Amino acid sequence: MMSSWSEGYVSDINYTFGYYSELNPNNAVIPFLMAGLALPEAILSRQYHACELGFGQGVSVNAHATAGYAKWYATDFNPSQANFARHLSDIANNGALIADQGFNEFCQRDDLPEFDFIGLHGIWSWISDENRTIVVDFIRRKLKVGGILYISYNTLPGWSAPSPLRHLLLEHHNTMTSTANSRQQNIKDSLEFVEKVFGQSSSLTQSSPQLLSRLGNLKDKDPNYIAHEYLNKDWQPMYFADMQKWLEQAKLTFACSSNYLDDFNETLYNQEQRELMAGFSNLSFSQTVKDFILNKQFRKDFWVKGARRLNSYEQSESWKKLCVLLHTPRQQIEMKASSHLNIDLNEELFNPVLDILQDHKIHLVREIVETLKERFNEADIFNALAILAGKNNLVVVQSEQAIEQAKPHCIAFNRYVLEQSRSSQFSINYLVSPISGGAHHIDMVQRWFLLAHIEGIAKHKQLDFAWHLLKSNGLFMAKEGKTLQDDSEGKAMMKALYNEFLEKQLPSLKCLGII
Repeated sequence: MMSSWSEGYVSDINYTFGYYSELNPNNAVIPFLMAGLALPEAILSRQYHACELGFGQGVSVNAHATAGYAKWYATDFNPSQANFARHLSDIANNGALIADQGFNEFCQRDDLPEFDFIGLHGIWSWISDENRTIVVDFIRRKLKVGGILYISYNTLPGWSAPSPLRHLLLEHHNTMTSTANSRQQNIKDSLEFVEKVFGQSSSLTQSSPQLLSRLGNLKDKDPNYIAHEYLNKDWQPMYFADMQKWLEQAKLTFACSSNYLDDFNETLYNQEQRELMAGFSNLSFSQTVKDFILNKQFRKDFWVKGARRLNSYEQSESWKKLCVLLHTPRQQIEMKASSHLNIDLNEELFNPVLDILQDHKIHLVREIVETLKERFNEADIFNALAILAGKNNLVVVQSEQAIEQAKPHCIAFNRYVLEQSRSSQFSINYLVSPISGGAHHIDMVQRWFLLAHIEGIAKHKQLDFAWHLLKSNGLFMAKEGKTLQDDSEGKAMMKALYNEFLEKQLPSLKCLGII
């Protein structure tokens, strides 16, 4: 059921423990520079204020408050989620203000500063117009001139075809399920009902064949995810132009996608599509056409209050002042990039860049450009770095002051996650980096290996340590989707993962300052 304070949003099932890197202000740096736009000066050079509206379990806001240079303010109306988020904040001693208020109450607080960055992930499409009005007014009043808004939302026309699935699932859940059953059981029953109806709806499924594949994917999803994404009272996918009308009220203009590869023409369009897109001088209209060509279902965008366009000299100098770090082992980096399309990268450009970065040390972009200036123009080098960042191989490095401030908080956060990972019921799969100011995924078995490493367990006993945790949690190893019931096979699989951890994951974790 939905409680009165939840305003139609699912509140009896807690949200998943996801982390969303788009909410890391540092990750706006490269997309903004590639779009030729100035960033808020504070994000690159000094402490500043940031805000997240609707933080779920609070993993992202705590990761960024712990590892970044901003003082964070955040709210989520679900008190259970807010309680856990505060617990994480206390563990890391990161100083975040964590509230359990609805948007109307939080946005009227008189103790909030102006912000250089405001973020909403997975919220906008699932709230009422009344709450959207409150949020837009808050952004208008509290986002600084030059400040950044990150916002993600379900998009039209991409959601036009799958929307019948959501409608039927919600209607069955609301009218045909029993309050005596658990929410998880009711979701299972509703999915089975929808499958039965679709089985008798050949006209619908023939005209919209993706409905069946989407239903099949949903059956493998966490019920908590389904509840929050499909069963809220309010749900409104939007065309880009409609989103623009909302945000214009807060004096915002569209800046760029949150990942450069979602704006990089070669990973989006074929030749004919590129020629069509090149004919539009109106940026807003081109975003509408883009959504039609790509049939986008979800947008993750940056908007800005008072965009300031950089001239070519400013853009170049802003790039050259950055420090970057390649955290992916060289041998793991594919010479491909993908968004809507998968493309081959120019090895004649990327290999010399990777030759410099492969030592996994921090490099000043100015020095990279200087080293390669006889072979490549700087615009090509900037583009290569942006693509590597978009592929999640490279990060922008925080200032030395930010790194030093974050280190003790990151140690506390990461130690907590590793200790709690002794139980397979613990759901945070991320550790934080003072170098990037964000979090990085590390799965459960890898966390066990890392726990053994930082506890000083002898190297020849670390595998036994992880195996004991596997067995004490009643778990088995798996290979290619098959559970390995035989212990000798399971240990062989774990040994292979351990060797890969030592060769690939451990060096990456070290260069990111996670250990």
